[in-house]
Amino acid sequence: MKAPAARAQKLLSERGIASRRHAESLIAAGRVTSRGRRIAIGEKVAPDAPLEVDGARAAVAIAHRYVLLNKPAGVVSTARDERGRKTVVSLVAARERLYPVGRLDADSEGLLLLTNDGAWAERVLHPRFGHEREYEVEVRPEPAAQQLSLLRRGVRLEEGLAKLYALRVVAPGRLRLILRTGWKRQVRRMFAAVGLRVTRLRRVRLGPLSLGALPVGTWRELTKQEVSVLVRAAGPGIASPGRAPHKGIKR
Repeated sequence: MKAPAARAQKLLSERGIASRRHAESLIAAGRVTSRGRRIAIGEKVAPDAPLEVDGARAAVAIAHRYVLLNKPAGVVSTARDERGRKTVVSLVAARERLYPVGRLDADSEGLLLLTNDGAWAERVLHPRFGHEREYEVEVRPEPAAQQLSLLRRGVRLEEGLAKLYALRVVAPGRLRLILRTGWKRQVRRMFAAVGLRVTRLRRVRLGPLSLGALPVGTWRELTKQEVSVLVRAAGPGIASPGRAPHKGIKR
């Protein structure tokens, strides 16, 4: 029995070319073709249909890779950079066409995932999995009790009310915090809203994955168990605000 047709952006994602959202942008820009014919947004094609991006063939069968990188500061979280800056993909130097799962801004450090499995990346980032994001943050000036209280209550940003799931003072001007959302430059904007400037930001955990002792600028492959647990459906209460905070972090 012949497999049903699928949207071109879904196939590009499954073939490791880009996330589904980025694939839609490629199609909208007219960069995706099949047998010389330009593909339209929303168009369905056979699952084994030849697809080209900028004339380069998107292979039907692909070996998926899943990489955990300890991103250094000054490196951008993209596959390519128009300004010629070093990218996270260049640090891995893979033969496959990898791209980051989510982002850390150029000034931030720490745990970042890369893959060529677009469908997996979409699931990892989906809000229903409620993956915690844990950060070490250094700020100036040293936070006052009132500023910490405001952060714990929530800060109004453009996207809505941004809340810290947990917050602990480690040392003067050094904090550890947990988020459940990954809005653009969220931590920096939250601290700026209460009059604090982030001087260092390092992500140390994403869901069940910890950075551990992985040296800065190096990477490792995820295990099969780590790959599967990241997209395992969260049970009742996993993403609930009433869940006890991660060990070592206080509300």
